[in-house]
Amino acid sequence: MAEGLTGLLRWYADIGVDIAVDDAPHDRFAESCADVCLRVEMRGHSAPPETIGAGRRVIREPAIALPANTIAAARDQAAAAQNVDDLRAKLSRFEGCGLKATATRLVFGDGNPNAEIMFIGEAPGADEDRKGVPFIGRAGQLLDKMLASIGLDRGKVYIANVVPWRPPGNRTPTPLETAACLPFTRRQIELVDPKILVCLGAASAQSLLGGKEGIMRMRGRWFAFPAGNTEIPALAMLHPAYLLRQPAQKKLAWQDLRMLGKEISRLQLLAKGNGERDGT
Repeated sequence: MAEGLTGLLRWYADIGVDIAVDDAPHDRFAESCADVCLRVEMRGHSAPPETIGAGRRVIREPAIALPANTIAAARDQAAAAQNVDDLRAKLSRFEGCGLKATATRLVFGDGNPNAEIMFIGEAPGADEDRKGVPFIGRAGQLLDKMLASIGLDRGKVYIANVVPWRPPGNRTPTPLETAACLPFTRRQIELVDPKILVCLGAASAQSLLGGKEGIMRMRGRWFAFPAGNTEIPALAMLHPAYLLRQPAQKKLAWQDLRMLGKEISRLQLLAKGNGERDGT
């Protein structure tokens, strides 16, 4: 009997289940209703997305039902942040997302906060949760190789996640958890103010770009992410964790990396041209 229970616990650990229940109770009915509201709202946007520039598209952001005080507090606190460090401090004190109670630590960001290229994933995993740094596990190691293939490294980019706390057992964040964190993520993007935004995986692309399509349809396309009074070119790409499970799809990732590399070169040429016109 004891050996059987030990084997069962070992099996749970191997598949990533490392917690049985959360410290705080969850209203799963409310979360399910929010998920339904999200899908209904997204289906309601029947008009085609607006085209911006050369193949870039803007997709309307869906509305998610959240307690008014929670979402209002998130928006107010995020908007009040004057810089990235200030935003991190405010997010660490935010109590509106239940994942904070089960995570080991906040996983805020990594890299150069003044970078011109920003990558956004979905949520931290176990390695990230232990060290408080995004993308440092196997998926992060693959991301580093992907960056190196087009001449980038962590000193030249900034990396974050839509949700900064690890969901128990690496499960997908619920719509309510994502929506509670989204004002901070949007403010983080505004403060970094990159010239290019890269959404890694379906959860990141759908949350930030507001689409309902799968990543296979969104990847390899440019969108326009609204940030204050401007729009940031945004590229959807396959998540490195997905590529570890489906290595045959690395050819698609390479195509997207080449697109990213060409856009980086174009912006560098544009910046150089502007400097020459200004006499600098």
